[in-house]
Amino acid sequence: MLSRRAHFTAVTLLGQLGGLLLAAVAALLVPAPAVRPADLLWGALSGVGSGTAMHFLNRGLSRGAMSTVVPVSAVTSVALSVLCGVLLFGDRPGALAWTGFAVTVPALWLVADDRGGPTGPAGGVTDGLLASTGVAVQYLALGQAGPSSGLWPVAAGRVAAVLVLLPVAARHRRELRLPARRCAQSLLVGAGAALGLVLYLLAAQRQLLAVAVVLASLYPALPVVLGFVLLHEPLTGRRVIGLTGAAAATVLLTLG
Repeated sequence: MLSRRAHFTAVTLLGQLGGLLLAAVAALLVPAPAVRPADLLWGALSGVGSGTAMHFLNRGLSRGAMSTVVPVSAVTSVALSVLCGVLLFGDRPGALAWTGFAVTVPALWLVADDRGGPTGPAGGVTDGLLASTGVAVQYLALGQAGPSSGLWPVAAGRVAAVLVLLPVAARHRRELRLPARRCAQSLLVGAGAALGLVLYLLAAQRQLLAVAVVLASLYPALPVVLGFVLLHEPLTGRRVIGLTGAAAATVLLTLG
């Protein structure tokens, strides 16, 4: 909603700065017995994904329906994560995961009924798909960081995200001038996103990876409901079926 009231570039950059502040404080508070350079590099790569994901996600939310952009980015990112696990890390998904792949495409086609968005279907869906690539990189890279590194990979990721977004911000210098209220809101949004990553990493380090992935992958539920309730986005039969399929695909992919 903030991306519709202020330029998405400013919201994204300030959000990552807010995330950096929270992640740095959290990293200082959580014990880190051995922070290896490799852990920080994985964290930085995760941040590249985060910055890319938030840029396209906020752009999509500024011009597309929330109930379309968020589910498209979420279910596609889970599918990409599973696919990368197969191709790069030798994972062998079970029947449930392959069923999830089969459900993903028709579900996305049904969800992409974006007539309720400010500028029509193409922008929101395309941005959601682009954001999903960044989300997949974010989770895959962060999952490679060792538990002895504490939360420093998340902090390193916020630094990398800010650096990735600086060239984009330089092209929109005028749009970066926001009222103090909007700046504070953007910082708070980014801090919330960083808190989500911190909690996800803590759960994964405590061998709750399967539970953490499933719960994190279900995050679109709340934005979708808010889109219907607060923004009065159309709830068509086609979209209901697509959202149900997207939720089922997400669970199947993460459990399979």
